[in-house]
Amino acid sequence: MTHSALDIQPPKLPSHTEENYLKAIYKLAEAEPETVGVSTNRIAAALDTRAASVTDMLRRLAEKGLLAYERYRGVQLTVEGQRLALLTIRKHRLWEVFLVQQLGFNWDEVHEVAEQLEHVQSPLLMRRLDAFLGHPALDPHGDPIPAEDGAMRRPAHRLLADLGVGECGTLAAVKNTSAPFLQYLDKVGLQLGALVEVVDKVGFDNSFEIRINSQRLALISAEVSCNLFVTA
Repeated sequence: MTHSALDIQPPKLPSHTEENYLKAIYKLAEAEPETVGVSTNRIAAALDTRAASVTDMLRRLAEKGLLAYERYRGVQLTVEGQRLALLTIRKHRLWEVFLVQQLGFNWDEVHEVAEQLEHVQSPLLMRRLDAFLGHPALDPHGDPIPAEDGAMRRPAHRLLADLGVGECGTLAAVKNTSAPFLQYLDKVGLQLGALVEVVDKVGFDNSFEIRINSQRLALISAEVSCNLFVTA
């Protein structure tokens, strides 16, 4: 039996909401690699929605072959689901680079705009944007940008919280990319590429006294130190 070109339907592209779910599930699984599956409650919290709505969407994604669900063990992305999640992350991070480098956005201003731009469905546009930007490896927050085939090089980082007194590191990435946290780092003078030396650790609350770029002294909380990645 022969088929005309009109009979062959291209695969349906995921909706904006489906892309958001796939991206959220990927990031939740990445944050806790020792956990077998991602729970419905964690997904609901990450997307700020009701568990019942999450259940309906997970069923739809499972029907499309984008994730697998095992009762009491949560969900896992299939190979295709992971590919689409990484593609969305790639678009998001490339747009963040563009917004900072070409349009003068600050690193605390780009996330919400990139959340909208990441749903553009044009592989050609993204290839040309990547080439225009010089094929960047990292976004403005130090996160790696996946390649078009999903490959992603993860730099060797250490948490600032793990450094001892007298140890130094170069600020390479931030774990918390919320606008208030990034604004706080700007106020303290902590930006990517800054040299950070641990001058002292305060036993009372595990806060850190640090020296930035061999000059400025700052006191940061334990929570802040757990959200900063450095390289030797």
